Amino acid sequence: MATDPAYSGMNDKLKLGKGRIVGKYADKGKDNGKWFGEFKDSEENYDEFLSECKRVLKKSTGHIYIMFDSYSLLSLGSVVRSHFDVKNLITWDKVNIGMGHYFRRRHEYIIFATNGNTRKIRNRKFPDVWRFKRIHSSKYPTQKPVEVFQAMLHASSEDSFTVCDPFLGSASSAIAAIKNNCNYIGCDISDKSIEISSSRISEYLETGKDNIQTKSMAVDDKIFWE
Repeated sequence: MATDPAYSGMNDKLKLGKGRIVGKYADKGKDNGKWFGEFKDSEENYDEFLSECKRVLKKSTGHIYIMFDSYSLLSLGSVVRSHFDVKNLITWDKVNIGMGHYFRRRHEYIIFATNGNTRKIRNRKFPDVWRFKRIHSSKYPTQKPVEVFQAMLHASSEDSFTVCDPFLGSASSAIAAIKNNCNYIGCDISDKSIEISSSRISEYLETGKDNIQTKSMAVDDKIFWE
């Protein structure tokens, strides 16, 4: 399982400037194509979410990757540990500096955990800092580079494994699953997400071209794809 929940911690707590993270804060909750329905990052929500993840994730082989911002990680990391065996905390270095009125942000975090099994990743050469550039002017809010999900799947999946992403977004995880010869299940409550994702996946399957991310965001990814 590889997923990027629409965490609300940083947006709710910082509210810097005009809310350039995903749009104007005055428009939050409106169906204006910029803001989307966020998954409230409360302990109660995560406990229910992770319980369902544990239920569907194979105990013998299942790996799970969950993305966090710094606020969500501090408050919810312990909830993940109550459901899964946490193996690593991975830092996604976005290379280009982001916003911030104090120390400016250029990273997010990924918790890697297993469902009570000891199945290893593909090899031990993978670092715990991944350098993939952030996507600017994205078609979907907070769109993540395909390469972030490719790194997850390249480390953990085998041909014909099934990848699940319950927060589909723009389907970057789906494109990564196709590139790694995996089956895929994705869902989202946003109609815009389903529309964009369906078009993106269909075109990629037909032409091999990604109509959302036209170039690689990788900086030094040789180690991942060897």
